[in-house]
Amino acid sequence: MDPNPPESGEEFVHVDPLSESIVSLGDEVRDESSDRDETNGAVPVPEETKKVLPEELSSSVVILTCDSTAEGGTCDVYLVGTAHVSKESCREVEAIIDFLKPQVVFLELCSSRVSMLTPQNLKVASHLEIFPGSEFRVAFEEAMKYGGKVILGDRPVQITLRRTWEKMPLWHKIKLLYSFLFQAFFLPSAEDLNRMLKEMDDVDMLTLVIQEMSKAFPTLMETLVHERDQYMSSTLLKVATEHSSVVAVVGKGHLQGIKNYWKQPVPVHDLMTIPSPKPAVSALKVLSSLGVAVAGVAIISGIYINCKK
Repeated sequence: MDPNPPESGEEFVHVDPLSESIVSLGDEVRDESSDRDETNGAVPVPEETKKVLPEELSSSVVILTCDSTAEGGTCDVYLVGTAHVSKESCREVEAIIDFLKPQVVFLELCSSRVSMLTPQNLKVASHLEIFPGSEFRVAFEEAMKYGGKVILGDRPVQITLRRTWEKMPLWHKIKLLYSFLFQAFFLPSAEDLNRMLKEMDDVDMLTLVIQEMSKAFPTLMETLVHERDQYMSSTLLKVATEHSSVVAVVGKGHLQGIKNYWKQPVPVHDLMTIPSPKPAVSALKVLSSLGVAVAGVAIISGIYINCKK
C-alpha cells in the first residue's frame, strides 16, 4: 500500500475489463467510515476461513466459484440479489456481508453513479422511507467496518444510455421522447411511490418495469439488462480470479444472466463501443443529440409511470 495515499482517497475501484482504473473520491464519501478510524488506516481483513451461509440468509444468494491467484487457489462468489428499493434487501445485504466479511464487495454501480453511496444523496429522497440503491450504501458501510475493498463493476451509465438510444429505431425514439414530454407532469407523488414500494418490497422493480416497457421498446431489455449481465459477469470474474472471497450486490433481475454468462466468452470491447456520429448535419442527428441528453430521464420517467399503472 502507498504510504502516502492521495488526499481524495482511493476507497473505490472501478473495474474496466479493457483498462483497470482507480476512482478517487473526496471526503464526502468518507464521513462515517473515517469517524470509526481517526488514523484513516484500514482495519486488516481477518484470515479467510470457509463459511457457510445460514439458511435464512441464502434464499436470495447464488454461489459461483472460479480459480484464483489468491491463497487457496479458488474464489467463492456470493451473488446477492436485491429488490433495489427494499428494507428487507438492505437487512439481508448487511447480514450477509457481516457474516462472510469477504475480501471484496462488488456493487452494481459505475463511477458516475457512486453518489448513491454518499449521505448527501439521502436528501434527494427525503420524503421516501427508503430510496433506490440503499442496499449499496449499506454494503459499502459494512465493508468499511472491517477494511474490505469496494469495487464498482457495472458498465458506465453513459455508455449504456448511448447504446440504448442508438439501437432504437427512429420511430421508437420519437415515441419515447413524446412519452417523456407528455407524461412527465404525471409522476407519482411521494406518498404513492412509498405505497408502491411497500407492495413490491421483494421484487426487483426496476427490471420488471424495464420488461414491461420493452413491450413498446424491444431494445431496452437488450441494452439495459442483457448487455449489463454480460459486462458484470465479465468484471466479476476478473475480480474473483484475484481474490478468495467476493460478495456481489446486484438486482435480482441480473442474477440468472450473470450466472449464465459466468466463465463464458464476453465481447467486452463490443459492449463498450459507442456508435460514431454521422458527419452530415441532419434532422436525425439533431434528434439523436437531443435524445441522448434526455434518454436517461425519459427511461426513468417511464419506469415511474409504468409502476403507477
